[in-house]
Amino acid sequence: MKELQQFLPLIIKNGLYNEHLFQTKLVSLFCKFGSLYDAVKVFEPIESKIDPLYHTILKGYALQSDVDASLNFFCRMKRDGVVPVVYNFTYILKACADNFDVRRGKEIHAQLILNGFSSNLFAMTGVMNLYAKCKAIHDAYKMFDRMPEKDLVCWNTVISGFSQNGMPNKALELVFKMQEEGHSPDLVTIVSILPASGNIKNSRIGRSIHGYVFRRGLESYVNIATALLDMYAKCGLIEKSRQIFDRMGSRTVVSWNSMIDGYAQSGDSKEALDLFQKMLDEGLKPSNVTVMGALHACADSNDLKQGQFVHELVDRFRLGSDVNVMNSLISMYCKCKRVNLAVELFRKLKEKTLVSWNAIMLGYAQNGCPIEAINLFSSMQQNSVKPDSFTFVSVITAVADLSVLRRAKWIHGLSIRKSLHNDVFVATALVDMYAKCGAIHKARKLFDTMNERHVTTWNAMIDGYGTHGYGNEAVELFDNMCKGNIKPNEVTFLCIISACSHSGLVKEGRRFFAMMKENYSLEPSMDHYGAMVDLLGRAGQLEKAWEFIQKMPVAPGINVYGAMLGACKIHKNVDLGEMAADKLFDLEPEEGGYHVLLANIYAIASMWDKVAKVRNLMEKKGIQKTPGYSSVDFKNEVHTFFSGNTSHPQSDKIYAYLEELIDKIKEAGYVPDTSSIHDVEDDVQEQLLNTHSEKLAISFGLINTRPGTTIHIRKNLRVCGDCHNATKYISLVTEREIIVRDMHRFHHFKNGVCSCGDYW
Repeated sequence: MKELQQFLPLIIKNGLYNEHLFQTKLVSLFCKFGSLYDAVKVFEPIESKIDPLYHTILKGYALQSDVDASLNFFCRMKRDGVVPVVYNFTYILKACADNFDVRRGKEIHAQLILNGFSSNLFAMTGVMNLYAKCKAIHDAYKMFDRMPEKDLVCWNTVISGFSQNGMPNKALELVFKMQEEGHSPDLVTIVSILPASGNIKNSRIGRSIHGYVFRRGLESYVNIATALLDMYAKCGLIEKSRQIFDRMGSRTVVSWNSMIDGYAQSGDSKEALDLFQKMLDEGLKPSNVTVMGALHACADSNDLKQGQFVHELVDRFRLGSDVNVMNSLISMYCKCKRVNLAVELFRKLKEKTLVSWNAIMLGYAQNGCPIEAINLFSSMQQNSVKPDSFTFVSVITAVADLSVLRRAKWIHGLSIRKSLHNDVFVATALVDMYAKCGAIHKARKLFDTMNERHVTTWNAMIDGYGTHGYGNEAVELFDNMCKGNIKPNEVTFLCIISACSHSGLVKEGRRFFAMMKENYSLEPSMDHYGAMVDLLGRAGQLEKAWEFIQKMPVAPGINVYGAMLGACKIHKNVDLGEMAADKLFDLEPEEGGYHVLLANIYAIASMWDKVAKVRNLMEKKGIQKTPGYSSVDFKNEVHTFFSGNTSHPQSDKIYAYLEELIDKIKEAGYVPDTSSIHDVEDDVQEQLLNTHSEKLAISFGLINTRPGTTIHIRKNLRVCGDCHNATKYISLVTEREIIVRDMHRFHHFKNGVCSCGDYW
């Protein structure tokens, strides 16, 4: 541009400025360099304008993707008597395509036909490109199908259209058809169909395309190599991707982005971040896509420190105005459990997209802030932001965590009104929600009506049965799943083994653990080993559980020894409990609950000196016991109770009612279990038991609801033995069903019996 400005005085000085050749060339160059203002300054004073000048200016407007300016100038051309040529229409079609303006694109299509260009191959390819880019791929294909003659550009346009519109199989089908009609794929074809192979994870087709590339000697082209490594990464062959990446003579930022994203998507966050750092070390400036890939890796690895470093880069390279980058930052902070920082970014975001709302809503839901997520959903509706299926999945997750059936019915009804209840992801979330809100039969009814089910749908239903103690139903459902087309994954096996654990189905649980590797070639994770120890230990087979741990092919993790310790507490085994605790504390768990478990084992065995020793150790390490609380929903409010707490407005009424209730259940046969309380008088022991949070929450629910109403209680810890026993008697004397959801499972108390069969 600078050099062109230097030539301009020479042209004027030599008297050449008024010659059409120089005028047309100047207008063309100014348009090419993006300076339409200078092009128009040359164009307007010309008295006798020739047609090529008009065509060039129109092209300049179209290159800027300015549809309004392009159409206005096109109208002026017609008023000035300039006869349109085919290129005029194709320029405007491209501008419409770049702006996804299908309505005005159709108007240009009509003008093409009126001007006699309906059979022009170049023009019709432009129309096809418009429809493909505007996601009207079937209209594009109609145009393609009607064309009597098709060149390679035409084939590439429709193939690329199907590939980019989420129809990879159709794109690949057309490639085979194209070859049958005598056209060989070129660079454009290959770059279009490699992503299609990756999207359907078909490495066989991908390898055959790679073979074609090799035979044609096209591997050295950077865009081809990039598309190849991206395809292999999407097919799960990340090592093959890296081989191609390392062999590349030159790499673009897109090549680095594909490799970083490939590692992030495959779950190798460390390698993704190492490659990101290497890219920076080589002096390459990251793009918005690079940063989003790095943030994805930080989120998956919960690497807050690295995430904050990437945040600094966003500010340094001035990428903060990119809403997609900001959405990735919000998601990263949410996954790293710093939802407060995510909220801060969200509030500062000037142009919030639906993705922004969804990201922060899911962040609230996944970070134990269900009320905030539901409130944000309401705020979203007040701001006239139309929710999508992802929005509903996020808010349904929050409702599931809240475990309030009334709210579950509300969000289900809203999803029906928004016609999103049949979406497989929304329906799956609803199944999971109803199970977590205590309505397991409603969950199954919904499951049975679904036309489409993913593996996550089956997992949700199996897990729901497990947490409600319906082990046999979970096993039957799992067996039905194996007979169908959907294969169980790692999560499925974790759900079914856990379901067997909750119901004491040791034989079945062992069978499923063996089936993982033998039938489905799935390697057990630490969670699977932990579930097996829980299965054996909970059933009282402590020696077998310990033997299982000793024979593990990998070093046992915190959850494995934690399951063992929990089983020792249930079955009062001090020796194995101490052994498990020693191993567990060597791993330095942050959770103080394990120390409490050991202290409880000692307390049950009346080993008070060791109880004191554990408590002193907790104090020395600064580990605090997680305070137990129970909550109950009433009149759109969640009422939370802590043991011995008197801050509730109805405290006097609750304690008075509870005292009467304890007398009634004692008459029915209830005997308080004071084995875990010592160093106080008998009457004080009983008083401490009677002020447990579950009993306070149940009393509040009984006082404030009509006879016959089911009481739903949420407990953040495992239900204690005394409260479990007391609740059975309360359900008997009050003739109420009481549903308690603790940190592990559901307990349905009715007529003096619990659904867990006292096995929990």
